[in-house]
Amino acid sequence: MNPVAPFAHEALFYRDEDDFLTGTARFVADGVEAGEPVLVAVPEVSIAPLRARLGGTADQVHFIDMTEAGRNPGRIIPGVLMAFSASTQQRFRMVGEPIWPGRTELEYPACVQHEALVNTAFEGRRGVILCPYDAGALPGHVLDDAKRTHPVVIDGERRVASEWYTDPAGLADLYNVPLPPPPLGAEEHPFTVGTLAHVRKLVAAFAHTLRRDRVEDLVLAVNELATNSILHASGRGVLRMWREDDTVVCEVSDSGTGFPPSFTGLSGFGIVMVNLLCDLVRTHTSHSGTTVRVYLGR
Repeated sequence: MNPVAPFAHEALFYRDEDDFLTGTARFVADGVEAGEPVLVAVPEVSIAPLRARLGGTADQVHFIDMTEAGRNPGRIIPGVLMAFSASTQQRFRMVGEPIWPGRTELEYPACVQHEALVNTAFEGRRGVILCPYDAGALPGHVLDDAKRTHPVVIDGERRVASEWYTDPAGLADLYNVPLPPPPLGAEEHPFTVGTLAHVRKLVAAFAHTLRRDRVEDLVLAVNELATNSILHASGRGVLRMWREDDTVVCEVSDSGTGFPPSFTGLSGFGIVMVNLLCDLVRTHTSHSGTTVRVYLGR
C-alpha cells in the first residue's frame, strides 16, 4: 500500500448545487469518520444546504462564511486555514472556496496568488484542502488557473493529476500585475522616518468617515507599510490616498524590491497583520520599485 501523502491540495469542479453537495459532503463525512478535524469555509449560501446533507455529522464540523473571513484573499491562509490547522496536531481536512461568482477583477489576481501559495504554505503538513469551483458559472480562465494551482482536479467521478500544475512561485509572480493608476485628485504625501507620525495623522484624518475601529486598523496597516519602506527600501516612500465609494484606499510606494509572493500572509508578522486588518491588499513589484495598495470600507 502506498503511504498517504503528507499534504494534498485538490480542486473540485461542480456545476450545480447537487454536484457541490455530493463532492463536499462525501469529503467531509470521510474526514469525520476518520476522526480528522474538519473545517468548511465556503460562501454562506452553501452552508445550510451542506449542513442538511450531512445531517448529524455536521455537528462535528466547523463552518465559516468565506465571503466574510476570506473577503481579502490574502487573509485566508493566515486567518482561516493556518488558524484552523494550527489548532490541532492531527491530520486535518478543510474545504475552502476562495473564488466564487461575484469576485471582482481587482480581487482576482490576489485569489490566484493565494491558491498558488497554499501549496508552499502547507508543504509537509498532514492534511488535505479541497477547493470547490463553480464550473457552471465561473469564466473558463478561472478554471484554467485552478488547474495550474491544484496538483489534483476532481470533475464528476474523475480525479486526476493536473497536467497544467505550475510552480507556485512562478504562478504567483505571473499575477504580480500593475495596479490601475490612482484617480486624478488623489492625495500624495512623500514620507521619511521623521514624518511617520505625520503620516499616521494624515491617514486618520482622511479616513474619518469610517468607523473609529476601522480608522485605527487603517492607520496601523499604513504605518506598517511605511515603516517597511523606510527599513527595507530607500528610507523613504510616497503615500497616496483616495476614496472609491465608501471605501478608503491607501497606497504606499517605494523604490525597494518589495515582498516575496508570500506577502499574502506567509512572511513576517507585520505583513500578515496588514492582510488581517484590510478588506483587500494588492501589491505590484517591478524593476523600479514596489507599490502596496490597501482597501478598507465601513
